[in-house]
Amino acid sequence: MKLDSVKVFVVGNPPPAFGGRYFVFLKLRTACGIEGVGEVYAATFGPQVVAAMIHDVFARRFVGREPFKVESMWRETYGSGFTLRPDATLMGVLSGLEMACWDIIGKAVDKPVYKLLGGLVHERLRCYTYLYPAEGESDDFYLDAERSAARAAEYVAQGFTGLKFDPTGGFSAYDPRQPTQEALERTVRLVRLIREAVGIKADLLVGTHGQFTTSGAIRLGRRLEAYDPLWFEEPVPPEMPEQMAIVARGTGIPIATGERLTTKYEFARVLAAGAANILQMNLGRVGGILEAKKVAALAEVHYAQIAPHLYCGPVVGAANIQIAACSPNFLILESIQQWGGFHAKILKTPIRFEQGYVIPPTSPGLGVELDEAVALANPYPGGPLHLEMIDRPLG
Repeated sequence: MKLDSVKVFVVGNPPPAFGGRYFVFLKLRTACGIEGVGEVYAATFGPQVVAAMIHDVFARRFVGREPFKVESMWRETYGSGFTLRPDATLMGVLSGLEMACWDIIGKAVDKPVYKLLGGLVHERLRCYTYLYPAEGESDDFYLDAERSAARAAEYVAQGFTGLKFDPTGGFSAYDPRQPTQEALERTVRLVRLIREAVGIKADLLVGTHGQFTTSGAIRLGRRLEAYDPLWFEEPVPPEMPEQMAIVARGTGIPIATGERLTTKYEFARVLAAGAANILQMNLGRVGGILEAKKVAALAEVHYAQIAPHLYCGPVVGAANIQIAACSPNFLILESIQQWGGFHAKILKTPIRFEQGYVIPPTSPGLGVELDEAVALANPYPGGPLHLEMIDRPLG
């Protein structure tokens, strides 16, 4: 069985575009006709550039190879062009290709991927969702404490026991910054009202995007301790886990990080520094499914847990489900609400969600199939990147 061809789909995510402006899916096909689907989480270049990168890496490292040779293809791609170091875009491309190989492998042996990586540990997977505005609401929802609290109560009624939100405002290319007194007060009020709205029915997951200096993050963390968040996410930028470790020692809130990290090497630095004990690898960026399993094993040694991150499409979501299902130290899984809307439409069979939990699939491979007709009917017209930072300092 040899890899023969790759197709790439750059798909525009229709409004309200929860999960990003676009998704980059790919489909590998073997010479004997087995197809596997993957997804790339790469936001540093336009998606059509990323599509060209996928074709280039496939032609150099994957075509004509056995999909079972995951380790060899991974290592050769990682070292391509004399790199042998984490490169966020290359690792995104490699993640999507590797993910599709596992989908093919599972289909070839008629088993879900999780059965090939240790077997099912968790029969259902606890989920959390970001607090998203309701239909018709504007983006000013995100800093509106009363509306956020009401929305949190609605999600709890749907069965969610974890709720994530970013109460601290925008993120800038000039961060980290020191939070103002106004920002601290606004953040504390939003967290307090959400805690009052949900009581002890749900964990609060305070998300930030590396906006703050080390001292600023400690100041904020200490003010939020009274509301017992499950985690304080990426309180400082990801380059210096040693600084994040100072934050971890300065607050009683567990630190979570990982959506911008790739490979076992970057996560090993986080663990060695004591920077976080909840790791949020994104399967479309970390290096793929096997690399995520290695990160989970490193975390297990440090008594840390994994909480796979999802700010992209449902194929990465499906890969997250596979790694969560077979990892003893799985904590919680990010979902985009109830995996409905376009995240369901782009798949031939939606991900199974039941009252705040995902049920791992029993079908082979990743357990999902991309609906090519829907993908082709929703091309991304171009424009901004998947995520954009504000290009000026924020006060």
